[in-house]
Amino acid sequence: MNTVLIILAVAIIFAYFFRREIKEKVLPDEEKNYTIDDKFNSEKISRKKEIDQLLSKMGENGIDDLSEKDRKRLDELSKK
Repeated sequence: MNTVLIILAVAIIFAYFFRREIKEKVLPDEEKNYTIDDKFNSEKISRKKEIDQLLSKMGENGIDDLSEKDRKRLDELSKK
């Protein structure tokens, strides 16, 4: 029984001193490790997905299928 308590105490002490490393491994902060290139590429992919969604929404009838808000957003995205 004493051995179990000693192992538990060592584990608690270990967890206390390495709590930041343990937290980063369990719940990583994705924004923390972003480089400028990663942010740019992420925004570019996001814009591309949104443009694709708006273009697929247009369907067979063309731009008439889009609402005024969607048209403005598509225009904004195409200028970037």
